Amino acid sequence: MQAGELYRPDAELAADHTAAEQWMARYNASGASSAAELHALLGERFRKVGRDAVIRPPFFCDYGSNISLGDGVFLNFNCVILDVVEVVIGDRTQIGPAVQIYTADHPRDAETRRAGLESGRPIRIGSDVWIGGGAIILPGITIGDGALVGAGSVVTRNVAPGAIVAGNPARARPA
Repeated sequence: MQAGELYRPDAELAADHTAAEQWMARYNASGASSAAELHALLGERFRKVGRDAVIRPPFFCDYGSNISLGDGVFLNFNCVILDVVEVVIGDRTQIGPAVQIYTADHPRDAETRRAGLESGRPIRIGSDVWIGGGAIILPGITIGDGALVGAGSVVTRNVAPGAIVAGNPARARPA
């Protein structure tokens, strides 16, 4: 799965997903908890949680164990990260409400999908990125340092460092 090859979901993955669901129930019910308590909860599940990283509940993910957050990362309410493979979010990146980050992918031909095979492609989001509310980041995307993704955009291609993209599909815009 981590290598981006086709895999078939099995009992071990189902158990990992169930553990993540139980963790999400605790995290999402803790809205009145202090920032330190929320940070500690993130540390229970995520691969890495940088200093002062914040995710406002509710938050949803597949596993959590494939997510790495840099220092000062902020995710607003209702974000979804499908982390069947690695998701890395760099320092000081700000992510608006209802942003969806999808590493989960599926074969393009119906016969392979029918066989129940899936795959994933990692997502890397640089430092000092701003992703507007409701944006969707598709599997395999890299967003460079300092880039800006407009609200509601669907990011289907890599975004260069410092670029501004918006729309569906997201395209470069002047600064």
